[in-house]
Amino acid sequence: MFLGLAAALLFSGAAAAREVSDPGALVRWGLPVAKAIHNVSLATVIGGLIFAVAILPRTLNGSRSKDRGAPEHPAFARALAITAAAGAVWTLSAISVLVLGYSDIAGQGISGDPEFTRSLVYFMTDIETGRAWLTVVIIAAVVTTALFGVRSRGGLAATLLLALVGLVPAALIGHSSSSSDHEGAINSLGLHLVGVSVWVGGIIMLALLSGILGGAGAGGKAAGNPDITEPTLRRFSALAGFAFALVFASGVVNASIRITNWGDLFGSAYGQLILAKAAATVVLGGIGLMHRRWVIPQLGDQGVGRSARRLLWQLVAAELAIMGATSGIAVALGRSAPPQPTSFAPDASPAFILSGYELPPELTPGRWLTEWRLDWLWVAVVLFGLVAYFLGIRRVLQRGDSWSWFRSINWVIGLAVLTYVTSGPPSVYGRVLFSAHMVDHMALTMVAPLFLVLGAPVTLALRALAPRRDSSRGPREWLLIFVHSKFSQLVTHPLFAAANFAGSIVLFYYSDAFGYAMRDHVGHELMNLHFALTGYIFVLTMIGTDPLPRRAPYPMRLLLLLATMGFHAFFGVSIMGGTGLLAADYFGNLGRTWGPSALLDQQMGGAVAWGIGEVPTLLVAIGVAVMWSRSDARESKRTDRAADRNNDADLTAYNDMFAKLAERDARLGERNSKLEGR
Repeated sequence: MFLGLAAALLFSGAAAAREVSDPGALVRWGLPVAKAIHNVSLATVIGGLIFAVAILPRTLNGSRSKDRGAPEHPAFARALAITAAAGAVWTLSAISVLVLGYSDIAGQGISGDPEFTRSLVYFMTDIETGRAWLTVVIIAAVVTTALFGVRSRGGLAATLLLALVGLVPAALIGHSSSSSDHEGAINSLGLHLVGVSVWVGGIIMLALLSGILGGAGAGGKAAGNPDITEPTLRRFSALAGFAFALVFASGVVNASIRITNWGDLFGSAYGQLILAKAAATVVLGGIGLMHRRWVIPQLGDQGVGRSARRLLWQLVAAELAIMGATSGIAVALGRSAPPQPTSFAPDASPAFILSGYELPPELTPGRWLTEWRLDWLWVAVVLFGLVAYFLGIRRVLQRGDSWSWFRSINWVIGLAVLTYVTSGPPSVYGRVLFSAHMVDHMALTMVAPLFLVLGAPVTLALRALAPRRDSSRGPREWLLIFVHSKFSQLVTHPLFAAANFAGSIVLFYYSDAFGYAMRDHVGHELMNLHFALTGYIFVLTMIGTDPLPRRAPYPMRLLLLLATMGFHAFFGVSIMGGTGLLAADYFGNLGRTWGPSALLDQQMGGAVAWGIGEVPTLLVAIGVAVMWSRSDARESKRTDRAADRNNDADLTAYNDMFAKLAERDARLGERNSKLEGR
């Protein structure tokens, strides 16, 4: 890794002394070395947590977490020990990057001068790059602390999510944050970092666990433990294939944003480093394919198993060497200036300063189809959802079962709508027009979820995914745990889902959250995620067929739908009649020279919220009514079948009951008559 880093730095000239404000050789070389160590240790933490959470068995006897006294599997224990040590290195390297990064930006060497300390504190609290690295330090410290104390896989899963969050600050700073398509660059870099961390971290864990996967004890000597090399490799291979596709595709997207012509790609040092990195990635993908197609299938063969195992670890060693060199090149790329400028022009327009993009052309009916700006985060989500869904269908069909074409079509339509509202004209014009933003919002929370829920993805996943036979937890086990968790019981409770669906609109638009979502990229993506999930959960509780902890009776569902329809109408009317501009510092300062005024456009957005919000809700209400009718019909058929089986025993008993009551009444009448005759 360090040889590749040094060669790339010398080739690109990124480590050369500056003519002005040179921080010194210690900072020029120390900062990229610290970043390289930071990247590798972070990847090791993520890889180790993935192995502990989803790949390795937790116990030797195959028992689940209910058996608290079961001995831990040596591979599981070693993975956590390695991960904890890597977490400590991650924390220390993040601190080093923070301090060296300030020295590099300030153009001065590290010193114990009080003025240096005061400036460093200012850098950490008031400068975006400093705040980002301070956030990484805090996340690394929290993750490392958890790794020394947490042993449950639920806690480890939460720690893994926090470690992945530690990748976000790195994607938000550097060249990506000021590229011409800055949001595309940030998203593609974020996806790239996730893929690299999963892939590199997994290979590191395989190498460090090589002696224990084959059944050796903690000390490396034979312990008679079961050999788990083949299932471990098979599980990681599937994950590595996904990571390779993510790394390669996101790398191409990110490079195309930073390098816009072939001359810069082949003629600049930056472009040549990208080509070297891409070539190394392809080679690594080829080695991974060898693992999957040739090595792993032969591990269980007694005749060639030993030679296949020897080749396996030779390939892993080669992968580590190539990955180390590639990581060094990546760090050198981060220190090198791309051919495209990475700063705002002095005459940047107000729209560009506020949103990061120039104003689109005036909105016309035709441009509702033609103006696109791909949001690579949601494109990746859609592609993953599409590929995973059809792989699940293929597995179900190969097993001899069937799957409804109606569900498949709805899933594809839902993903298409999701792509349109996150990357198409509603998203592009939603940055400059409140009315277009409201179209985007209502389609995201009402239209796309309607089709996605009808696709029944959870039901498909539970049918397609095979259960694990050891004490590890695969995707199926984690999915079932999540479906039956306390959190799921809360968010899918019909009353909570309806309140969240209706109430979050008011809380969002009448608070600072709306302005934050419009100005900040992270806020915008969180807004999309929140409203997509809110709409999906609400529709799921109304007409979904996927398993839920609790389902409301049909009358309550109709009542909740009527309540949300009324609430949407109230919200839309309040926006239509409002005279104050929402997010005024944003929509009022875009410098838009076409279309209606900002206030009139906002009032039009209220009409959109009222109109678009009612139609899907009405369709859901019709769906609930149809399901209610079918439920009654099924109950009637069930009753009829039961009557056929027992020769109308229930009806006979019912009639006998009335006959006995009539007999009793007759006897009582006769008795009363005799008493009156006396």
